[in-house]
Amino acid sequence: MSGKYKPKYPRMAQIKTASDLTTYLQTNAIDLPFDTDLLPPDQSPFNRTIPLKSGKTIGNSLCILPMEGWDGTPDGKPTDFTRKRWVKFAESGAKLLFGCEAVAVCPGGRANPNQLVMSRENLPEFVSLRQLLLDKHTAAFGNTDGLVIGLQLTHSGRFCKPDSHKKFESKILYTHPFLNAKFGMGADYPTLTDEEIDTIISQYVDAAVMAQEAGYDFVDIKHCHGYLGHEFLSAVDRPGKYGGSFENRTRFLRNIVAGIRQAAPGLELAIRLSAFDLLPFKKGENDIGTPELADTYPFAFGGQASGLGIDLTETKAFLELAQSLGIQMICITGGSPYYNPHLMRPALFPPSDGYLPPEDPLVGVKRQIDVTHELKKAFPELVIIGSGYSYLQEWLPNVAQYVLRTGMADSVGFGRMVLSYPTMPADMAAGRSLTRNHICRTFSDCTTAPRNGLISGCYPLDPVYKQLPEATELKAVKETL
Repeated sequence: MSGKYKPKYPRMAQIKTASDLTTYLQTNAIDLPFDTDLLPPDQSPFNRTIPLKSGKTIGNSLCILPMEGWDGTPDGKPTDFTRKRWVKFAESGAKLLFGCEAVAVCPGGRANPNQLVMSRENLPEFVSLRQLLLDKHTAAFGNTDGLVIGLQLTHSGRFCKPDSHKKFESKILYTHPFLNAKFGMGADYPTLTDEEIDTIISQYVDAAVMAQEAGYDFVDIKHCHGYLGHEFLSAVDRPGKYGGSFENRTRFLRNIVAGIRQAAPGLELAIRLSAFDLLPFKKGENDIGTPELADTYPFAFGGQASGLGIDLTETKAFLELAQSLGIQMICITGGSPYYNPHLMRPALFPPSDGYLPPEDPLVGVKRQIDVTHELKKAFPELVIIGSGYSYLQEWLPNVAQYVLRTGMADSVGFGRMVLSYPTMPADMAAGRSLTRNHICRTFSDCTTAPRNGLISGCYPLDPVYKQLPEATELKAVKETL
């Protein structure tokens, strides 16, 4: 990024009091509600339980979102780094672990050569990982009451890099006018055949069967961030049974669900969904993000035809379908870290392949909260989990309490923030003051590192990662930008 230009937005750590935050929001016309005072634990919505139709109960309204560390073995098994991250999930105090980690359903579907892979050979590792969660959660809290654990199943589609951190081996559904060129694919790059898609569906079903055997409470059928499940939702000009109409574009989901219901009866299903999308963004003047130019843009699921606004008509149709399929838990996110990261990861400091924020990051936080609220109002029986809160930093508990207290969502999710401050949910639930020097400042090192072939982690704040040789490599990478 250019060293001459700095974003005009203040750091959240500079906003010291509720009055300061109110003044800033009002001055900048950002209608982001928050509670000035936090409620005691016996009154706090953080400790509200969530009953599921399956009979399970989620023990509180705090959630750990699925995160991966690009730190598995070449054959898709966890390493000590993987286990250390999962221990953070277990000790966090959140009772819903929404998918834990993105686990590829086949080796060729990995987003990086070190992504975990579900297979018969690796199944014992996933049994051990789950047991690790149970043991560490019990050690921290005395029991595992209300702990609900999922596994996120994924195929990276357009963003597959199974053999190299630098070389895409993309599996695409259609020729995209911007993304093909952006990621080195010509207009004649081959698309997946319907028969190949049928095989991938079978791999999802097989992975779900193994997840059930390993003891996981549910699987997340990933439909977000530009990966394969999400790309189906925008495949408006793909011919055949998996493209074009809404019915065809959701056939992938319906067939996976049907297969899991038959092969793994009783396994709960969930979806992490990019509920809205916009045009891809790129660096503009002063490295600030600017959208690609297009007269019309039909590929933004949950977006307007211009590619610059939100239209949740199809998103609501998708949630209606999910509900009809017996899927109760939906985690809401937006866009993709590969082509418009400010939508789902609001931050002042972008990753190495990103751009400076084109808007106040608080606007991005508000956008996700507002979309989540609209979907919760439309589908009161679904369990809706919100995300995109990390940029709020010290003010996350105040905003999250308002959201939960007023029914704008059922649960609030923690992503990268838990890497630096794993016990933040436990502190919130117990009414303890936050530990300021553990709070994620959204420096994006946890994304810049894997973008450059290094393992992911909180290099600024986690002492384990600070001392790694990769920390020196990461510093050198950042100095060249």
